[in-house]
Amino acid sequence: MNRGRTSIGVMARFRSNRLALAGLGLIVLMYLCAMLAPVLAPYPPDRSVDLLNNRNSVPSARHLMGTDRYARDIFSRLLYGARISLTVGLAAVAISLVIGTMVGLLAGQLGGWVDTLLMRLVDLLISFPRLVLLLAVAAFFNRSMLLIMVLLGLTGWMTTARVVRGEVLALREREFVLAAGALGASPARVACRHLLPNCLAPLVVTATLGLGQTILVEAGLSFLGLGVPPPTASWGSMVNEGRHLLLEAPWITTFPGLAIVFAVLCFNLVGDALRDAFDPRIAGIKEG
Repeated sequence: MNRGRTSIGVMARFRSNRLALAGLGLIVLMYLCAMLAPVLAPYPPDRSVDLLNNRNSVPSARHLMGTDRYARDIFSRLLYGARISLTVGLAAVAISLVIGTMVGLLAGQLGGWVDTLLMRLVDLLISFPRLVLLLAVAAFFNRSMLLIMVLLGLTGWMTTARVVRGEVLALREREFVLAAGALGASPARVACRHLLPNCLAPLVVTATLGLGQTILVEAGLSFLGLGVPPPTASWGSMVNEGRHLLLEAPWITTFPGLAIVFAVLCFNLVGDALRDAFDPRIAGIKEG
């Protein structure tokens, strides 16, 4: 009953944030457009439409966002690029959540040398610049969408591990956890039935904020030419393709750049609102 009332309170606090609701609506719209790209796109994303006469065409009724130097429709490529950028971000965050949650649970519940070893590993990995590490690894493998997902997931779980470990350290001395252990519950059962469910709130917030950051990192890799290989469209590679034509054809870079900005902004708005909703003390401080 108390859990139900808490959930209702969280939803009410979240709904009171109009910016977050607008951000959530835009996120849903972006994913719908990505899924329906084959239906919504007027042209194939890699098709040149009259290459001789239609290069770098300005936005018009025929091409809503103009064309690039290969006479490809920017709007169509933007829709298909959303499928890459949003899918890679979602899959990478899912991988990092699984790894980070497992490491955080083990470190927090077992403690001792296990906790020390795992947290020093986390500190070591955090000390490496993520983008430099990604560039170094991506340079040695054949680029693919799966590789980018795995690399982003394997380099983004450390924050999740720290968050989960902190929650477990606070929870493991609570009465209901001690009672479960006293009644003979195994450590695995205590972790799955009592510790993990109480870590869901910070995990949701971490995942939402991490999605925006991961999309930004993937766009950076694609911009540098180490993302999904061409001619597959992604927002970062589209920005790179138009960077030499900012004065002659600014729409080539502007529209995918705005898509990245709005996607990251929307995820950050939703993540901040969820953090405030799960912890009403933060909302009270902000209102004060």
